[in-house]
Amino acid sequence: MQHEQTEAVTGGSRAGIHGRGGRPKTGTLALILLLTAAGCGAKGTWFGTSKDGKENIRIMTWNVQALFDGTERGNEYNEYRGTAWNQEKYTARLNGLAQALDNLGETPDILALEEVENDGVLKDLAGRISSGHGYRWTFFANNPGHSLGLGVLSRIPFTKTAAHSLSYRDKAIPRPVLELWVETRGTPMVLFVCHWKSKLGGEDATGKPRRGAARIILRRMREIGKTHPSTPVLIMGDLNENHDEFYRRGGVVTGALIPDDPEAAEVAGFGGTPASAAQADFLILSNKKPPVPEFFPPDAVGLYSPWMEVLGEGSYYYRDEWETIDHFLLSSGFFDGSGWEFDECGIAESPPFVNARGHPNAYNPRTGAGLSDHLPLILTLRFTGSGASGEYGGDP
Repeated sequence: MQHEQTEAVTGGSRAGIHGRGGRPKTGTLALILLLTAAGCGAKGTWFGTSKDGKENIRIMTWNVQALFDGTERGNEYNEYRGTAWNQEKYTARLNGLAQALDNLGETPDILALEEVENDGVLKDLAGRISSGHGYRWTFFANNPGHSLGLGVLSRIPFTKTAAHSLSYRDKAIPRPVLELWVETRGTPMVLFVCHWKSKLGGEDATGKPRRGAARIILRRMREIGKTHPSTPVLIMGDLNENHDEFYRRGGVVTGALIPDDPEAAEVAGFGGTPASAAQADFLILSNKKPPVPEFFPPDAVGLYSPWMEVLGEGSYYYRDEWETIDHFLLSSGFFDGSGWEFDECGIAESPPFVNARGHPNAYNPRTGAGLSDHLPLILTLRFTGSGASGEYGGDP
């Protein structure tokens, strides 16, 4: 049995917002949904300009590969303990990450990071990124007892935040699902930042926690659709499933991500039943704009995946094969011709993010060389609606 718990963020200020997921409840199905309004009101222009002259927002998701700080607390991986790891190595690693981000030319307005130890690491990294106007809003959450969590740096204030936790068979999944609301130009959007369960332990055994995380997102998307029907939703992070996972597994097993494909719909068990009943724990991926599912019932939730149209081979290289486990998934609200719209998506696939072989430049804690075993994905949204200020502020 799976159990959900969502905890509100404690505290909220202009300078930073920090959250920590609670201990999942056990025994009976428990669902608590608490969303807190974060403090905002600081003003400042920050928009970039897209190729067609429109204002834009750049968003990055990056698994930074076990970003531990320099203080040993007992939950670190073995290679980050004792004399093998220290404050000096931590500082050097922060500097390397910050320099790589600065060298992008235009740093992201929102930076979602997976595999971060704590909120202090977020602040340390934010303080070293020199380009742009600085990241004044931060959010971090993890599950107690687990080594790493998720963090977000943003130049845009959060108006609401939450961390959704999930337990499976009375055990918490390693990381929560973050839910962040931002509003710019009077137009709100919802961001879900994720790091789903890895396949370590077997694809079948680990698939249920991933589908449980997809269940959380589907539930929230349906709730948001009722209360804020025109609000676009963006899902990002390391989902540990490929966009073509269904085909990689022979077209006989459905995971947490499945394509808008007649064979996938049949295997998923759609026989005329409403999507509210059948699409309980998987996300439907499409290359259409907007991503309205063709082979599922009309009320099914479809999401646009750039991997299916504009991205390259992969963002993670494992056992001599590229994988597409890092994602941006966009709802139909980013393709309705108003407000913030999908512009382009790409992979940071040049040095120092890649090595001489063109693979991710994985970090080596022994030598201090490298950055991460994942490549960052960068999404650009452009503003197509009307707006007057280009300033921070506003509630959804």
